[in-house]
Amino acid sequence: MEEILTITLSTLAATIRVSTPLILAAMAGIFSERSGVIDISLEGKLLAGAFIAASTAAVTGSPWLALAAAIAATMSLSMLHGFATITHKGNQVVSGVAINIIVSGLTVVLGIAWFHRAGQTPALQNDARFMPIEMPGVELLSNIPILGDVYAKLISGHNILVYMAFLSVFVTYWILFKTRFGLRLRAVGENPSAVDTAGISVAFLRYRAVLIGGILTGIGGTYISIAQNASFIRDMSAGQGYIALAAMIFGKWKPVPAMFACFLFGFLDAISIRLQGVFLPLIGEVPVQLIQATPYILTVVLLAGFAGKAIAPKAIGVPYVKER
Repeated sequence: MEEILTITLSTLAATIRVSTPLILAAMAGIFSERSGVIDISLEGKLLAGAFIAASTAAVTGSPWLALAAAIAATMSLSMLHGFATITHKGNQVVSGVAINIIVSGLTVVLGIAWFHRAGQTPALQNDARFMPIEMPGVELLSNIPILGDVYAKLISGHNILVYMAFLSVFVTYWILFKTRFGLRLRAVGENPSAVDTAGISVAFLRYRAVLIGGILTGIGGTYISIAQNASFIRDMSAGQGYIALAAMIFGKWKPVPAMFACFLFGFLDAISIRLQGVFLPLIGEVPVQLIQATPYILTVVLLAGFAGKAIAPKAIGVPYVKER
């Protein structure tokens, strides 16, 4: 029984850690797409945030300066996306894909130029990273069966960016559904003409939405490189931005359902890691390639078969042209 509990808690703890960048990117996508702007560039912004955070931490030794630099970089990319799609009415999917391609190549070029490590950054010491935090009361609850283990392994023992990711879900919900800004943001994604008629700037609302997305992806990228890992390696976001988009759609552009969708994908990833080296009847040892592909395969299967009819904001992907 104790062994089963230990395995279960370690798997759930791994799920939380793996889900953190997905949650942050999904919340970023919700802000952007609720305003009517498709943001395929979540993947590129996560990667850019990871590279800038690891580079800054390697040079300064400060994780907080690394976080600030990563947010500044991802907000700049958000402004670039907004400039192309909001100001100049460009194709939003093309702009997002272009940013992903640019970042994928630029991180390697800059990594080689700055650190001469084939696109990687130097390994970071613990004081240059966001390390796990022990929550108060762990020792007090340690003698309580089950509850003490749950508190120590699931609630405590994560770094501050994990807690920020969960906080972002509830902040996103509050902003979107409990504030005037959120009401206007949802309205501009459904009927921008009505918002414009009311004297509210559609472009300004959309710019603010994509900038908020830039902040969240900057935090997510920082987590990937200097909290979950100790350096940057090429393409280390590994499609997490795309999975976050899938989770957002699976959650029907709502923060809490999107968070649970991220948990689902994170759980599949955590399970796939534990399946490495397992022997199955008639198959033998499970191929590593199949294990690594499992979360992506199941993402497609779940979206195709179980997501139901996901109704996107009506004005999503449509540049707004002011009527004269």
